Amino acid sequence: MKATDPNPDITVYFNGRYMRLGDANVNILTHALHYGTGVFEGIRAYWSDEQHEMFLFRAEEHYSRWKSNCGIIRIKVEETARELCGITAELCRRNGFHENVYVRPLAFKSAPRVGVQPDDRDGMAIIAIPFGVYLDSEKGLHAGVVSWRRVEDNAIPGRAKICGAYVNSALAGDEARRNGFDEAIFLTESGHVAEGATCNIFMVRKGQLVTPPPSDNILEGLTRDSVMQLARREMRLEVVERSIDRSELYVCDELFFTGTAVEVGPITQVDHRPVGDGTIGKTTARLRQLYADAVRGEIDAYQHWLLPAGMGVAAPA
Repeated sequence: MKATDPNPDITVYFNGRYMRLGDANVNILTHALHYGTGVFEGIRAYWSDEQHEMFLFRAEEHYSRWKSNCGIIRIKVEETARELCGITAELCRRNGFHENVYVRPLAFKSAPRVGVQPDDRDGMAIIAIPFGVYLDSEKGLHAGVVSWRRVEDNAIPGRAKICGAYVNSALAGDEARRNGFDEAIFLTESGHVAEGATCNIFMVRKGQLVTPPPSDNILEGLTRDSVMQLARREMRLEVVERSIDRSELYVCDELFFTGTAVEVGPITQVDHRPVGDGTIGKTTARLRQLYADAVRGEIDAYQHWLLPAGMGVAAPA
């Protein structure tokens, strides 16, 4: 997806107030800007023309994870997960979005000073912006294993979206694209497959759906969890969490990424080698369709994953 600057006139939520994005600014000495002491989250919201409604996908679970992860670096978010969902729905209504949206909550150490030791001054924002395709995967993605290794849990916990940790992803993604790939694949320091630069990874091999375990320094993704549930319930697949060797990527039947932004992204080449026959596999295609249907409210069994934003409710002037 080509990056574009969001409209500065959209409404955001910043430190307890609704305001223009263009007015939601921080001091250049803000602690998080210098030292990466923030935690963010990513939530998708899907617009339905038929129902004239916006559906937030697993929003309360995203916010619960965010609040929990903020505790790792001692940031306190006062609002409950349910209250945060209400704020997000209000943002959708105030902005009058009639398209798919990406929501970015951010909590950060906000003291405007120099010094790596954080204090108890925290800032918080929620931004919702129109958002389309993150990685164009219609014909399959080309992925490559990069030289950078995934951050270790005892260095910077990968299970939390800690801002400073994403230098790791930025370096990996830059290397991958300069080498002609769409996305990076990280290995752990022990040489096992971890995940993509911004997404989890799955492989299909010998009739099993396999994905790395949390102990291999992955983000415990909610899209990952959703796909595992869909695979087990709707396709009766055996889903296995275990370490994956790099060479397994070259001999597996199918590969795909999952994540809030990428959704389900098929991988048809890895390290310039075809995955399977080099086309999108049947299991991947089926899971991608199931996921797309679930997030848009087209499968009754997964309606509990969706929170209507109430777009028919008038927003305050």
